Amino acid sequence: MIPIQFPKSLAFAALIAVATPLLAQAPAAPKPEDTEFWEPIPTVVTPGATFAAPPSDAIVLFDGKNLDQWVSNHDKSPAKWIVGDGILTVSKTEGNIETKRSFKNYQLHIEWRVPQNITGSGQARGNSGVFLASTGLGDAGYELQVLDSYNNKTYVNGMAGSIYKQAIPLANPGRKPGEWQTYDVVWTAPTFNSDGSLKSPAFATVFFNGVLVQNHFELQGETRYIGKPFYKAYDRAPIKLQAHGDKSEPLSFRNIWVRELN
Repeated sequence: MIPIQFPKSLAFAALIAVATPLLAQAPAAPKPEDTEFWEPIPTVVTPGATFAAPPSDAIVLFDGKNLDQWVSNHDKSPAKWIVGDGILTVSKTEGNIETKRSFKNYQLHIEWRVPQNITGSGQARGNSGVFLASTGLGDAGYELQVLDSYNNKTYVNGMAGSIYKQAIPLANPGRKPGEWQTYDVVWTAPTFNSDGSLKSPAFATVFFNGVLVQNHFELQGETRYIGKPFYKAYDRAPIKLQAHGDKSEPLSFRNIWVRELN
């Protein structure tokens, strides 16, 4: 049999016909602007003049002058802790205090100081707490521990920088008694289903004197002195400061502000 010979021009045309759809399907070469986003434009926030100063969108909870933003945790009457020289000092006879406002997710800045002449040891040495969400009377809620942890031995999930009885701090950057300490906190509140069951847990990131001590820690529930933590449904809650019952000299606080987050 004599093979059929196609003209070279026809063979070339057939090749082009097959290749053309393949070339048409090839993706366009990427461009830098393909991955550039121009909206939404972030809100402009003016930072504070110093690291401790509140930014322009902060809610100042204590500016050194009064307790207008605080009430008694017990009966919601005006808070009666001691204010003087720009400092807020715990009054153990008046009990815990909490913010008038309730919060969900936020960034918190708070400074605290254990007296230089502090006495006692372990948990009886400058004990207090910042409750990141106060869900009831007394010690109900989620506690970030405040304690003198400078050369003071105690259980490690109860030292300064711990999420009390849940999370051991990643480091101990505590300063000496008499020196000011700083907490900077990012709090992600838990969420709940309509039947009260947990939808998503709480998370806490904590910088203690500029050192990361809690890295997006997932809480197992509310603080419990005895027993395992568990969740109890709530929506928004105040921030609470604890007047602990130990016999050591009371702590002081200053420069307290919060930024609400989505």
